[in-house]
Order: sequence, then structure tokens, then C-alpha cells
Amino acid sequence: MDHATIDPTQFIHIRMVLSMVVSLSIARLLSGLAKFVQHPGRLRIYGVHLLWALYMLVTLIHFWWWEFALSRVGPWHFEQFVFVVGYSAVLYLLCAILFPDDIAEYSGYRDYFLSRRRWFFGILAASLLLDVADSWLKGPAYLQGLGAEYGVKTAASVVLCGIAALVANQRFQWALVLVALAVQQWWILRLYNVLG
Repeated sequence: MDHATIDPTQFIHIRMVLSMVVSLSIARLLSGLAKFVQHPGRLRIYGVHLLWALYMLVTLIHFWWWEFALSRVGPWHFEQFVFVVGYSAVLYLLCAILFPDDIAEYSGYRDYFLSRRRWFFGILAASLLLDVADSWLKGPAYLQGLGAEYGVKTAASVVLCGIAALVANQRFQWALVLVALAVQQWWILRLYNVLG
């Protein structure tokens, strides 16, 4: 296929696929959260776990908006399409780890989350690196426009994910999720010029 003749509206097709994966991810989070209402005495809630679910919900909403910048990419090639679908699939995997089908073998979400923290934080670190590649895909000028804060934020986040994968200390886990939420909100406000 001659890539120069590809219809630029093909991004609509790509957005549809991304939309499906993001929708499944959000549905996974909301279904998991609904279980706490449906069966309040059956599942032992863990605040850190709930805050990571909130973090992922905001991440997915932001990801969906952020990906609109891919409309500037063109012409699209299959490997780029596979990359963005893979990136969104990694985000779905994080949601599935947060809310598995069954945690009967665990005493509650604290026990479950801490036992799966290496998977969660390892995949979260990978998603942060995929975000850098995704930003690069939108063009070198786009990546440079994010400023040095983007690189510092990403590098620090990846390092902290590595530490969180190894450390089960409750104070550290609480501090990390609170810092992650604060940085996430700061970044979104800064990115969209809400902070001025």
C-alpha cells in the first residue's frame, strides 16, 4: 500500500480502537469500585489501592484527551497503530491488576495489592516509558514543548515505581500514592495552561 495516499481520516479508525480499550479500562475500574457498594462486608477495602484506582481513572481520562494530539501524526503506519493500541492495552492491564476477577485467596485488597505490587509498579513504570515514546510519536517539537519538567517527572516516577515494587512499608505506599496523585493533578493543570 502506498502510504502517501492514505486518507488522513484514518485517525478516526485509530481513535475508535483506542476508545474501545479505554472504555474497557474505565469499565473495569468502575465495576471493581461498584463491588464495594454491592458487597460492603465481603471485601476489605485498602485506601492505597482505592487511591491507585483513582489515579488510573484520571490517567485514562487524560490519556484519552492526550491522544487527540495523534491527529497531527501522518501518514499513519501499521507499527504506529500497533504501538498506540499496545500502550492502551498496558493501561487496561493495570486496571485488571487493580481489580482482578477474584481475590478469594487473599484476606482483602491490602493483602492482594501488596502481594501484586511488583507487577503493578513494574507495569506502571513501563507505561510511563511508553508515554515518552507516545510523546515522541507526536513529533520532536511536541516532545520538546513539554519542557524539562516532563523528563524529570517521568524519570522520578519510574525510579519511585522501582522502589515501590520492592518496599511494602505502609507509610511509603501511602506517601507514594498521595504524591503520585498530586503530581498527576499538577501536570494536567500545567499541561493545559490552567496554572497560567
